[in-house]
Amino acid sequence: MTSPLLWYLNRGTGVVLLLVFTATVVLGVLATGRSATPLWPRFITQGLHRALAALSVFMLTAHVVSAVVDSYVDIRWWQAFVPFGATYEPVWLALGAISLDLLFVVVATSLARSRMPHRVWFLVHLSTYAAWAAAVVHGLFIGTDSSTGWMVAITVGCVA
Repeated sequence: MTSPLLWYLNRGTGVVLLLVFTATVVLGVLATGRSATPLWPRFITQGLHRALAALSVFMLTAHVVSAVVDSYVDIRWWQAFVPFGATYEPVWLALGAISLDLLFVVVATSLARSRMPHRVWFLVHLSTYAAWAAAVVHGLFIGTDSSTGWMVAITVGCVA
């Protein structure tokens, strides 16, 4: 199945995902910084972090499903999870798969946070930095709009 709608959905979710994932990471850093003011209590930062993390999972699901369903490029469902064996842009697709796998582990441990030692959860949660970096490089090299001015500005802003 191929459709311009699938391509736009994949492209759009990728761009929005970069923005939301970046905001989630930044809010996570701010939440661990333990800085709070009477005007901006820490629970607001943590709540926004969790809400954006949930939105990231939704956007990531839409991004992966639209990439797999669109037959314009040959991306099999298992290639979204396994970082080797892809025929389409294997290195850049592998970085996306690594990012997805790391985020899957982070989400799973976050859902089980109350049943595990805080230190274990925290150490696993640190892998979001690697997932974010892999996702940025994935988007830079596999994204069809990565060299356009507006996408360069978004990527530079997110990295900054």
